[in-house]
Amino acid sequence: MPTPPPSRPDCTQVQVTRVRGGALVPEVETDSVAEETPVALEFNGISHATMLATPADLEDFAVGFALSEGIIDGVNDVRGIDLLPQCDGIVVQLEISTACEVRLKSRRRAMAGRTGCGLCGVETLPEVLRPVAPVTNGSPVRIQSVLAAMRDMRARQALHDITGATHAAGWAGADGTVALVREDVGRHNALDKLIGALARQAMHAGDGIVVVSSRASFEMVQKTAAAGVAVLASVSAPTALAIRLANDANVSLLGFLRGDDATLYSHPQRIIS
Repeated sequence: MPTPPPSRPDCTQVQVTRVRGGALVPEVETDSVAEETPVALEFNGISHATMLATPADLEDFAVGFALSEGIIDGVNDVRGIDLLPQCDGIVVQLEISTACEVRLKSRRRAMAGRTGCGLCGVETLPEVLRPVAPVTNGSPVRIQSVLAAMRDMRARQALHDITGATHAAGWAGADGTVALVREDVGRHNALDKLIGALARQAMHAGDGIVVVSSRASFEMVQKTAAAGVAVLASVSAPTALAIRLANDANVSLLGFLRGDDATLYSHPQRIIS
């Protein structure tokens, strides 16, 4: 009898019936599925957002969300983080600086997220299309390093290998070696977790490459630029709005990274052979 996989908070075991060759397999089997949990983010007691997320690396998620949404300016603005499990989800309480709290209150933004959507509940269009300062760094990067980073990230998607249900975001150095990977059922959440991990570990994110297992939407470019990273590479396609933002934000945007192939959509001069 096969050994069951080790218990972990981000997935659970369920009973399934397989269909093979158009016919039901009579034996009931056990399968691993990704967990999806409501995660409420509170800043100084202010309820700001509730996202459906994978319940792992939630401290990274909270910090990355706060950074990429402009709630805080840096990880030093976070005074403390507490995770409070509830019967129907998890509340993540962040204590932030007074200046950031004042700014948050002035925005009067209430957001309720859904899997795969990073903008649900935003009250005004300017909040969606808020300006992002152009990335100021960005040395030339070899295309071989970008391709290697995507392959390296795929090899490190442990939860995806178990469940097949999660996206990943990874950060690699200029040589293409991936140093950090974060996974989540939501692509925005995975990127926020990565951004938070980079900030909390005081890594020089701007010197590297962000690779994602999803399409490159506007918000993915927005978050990458907010993290100060000049190269974003996606396994799938970008949108037209994402390309326009990448051009404005000085981000080199690549899509369709598959094998040794890719398509460059913005600032191709930064990507060299």
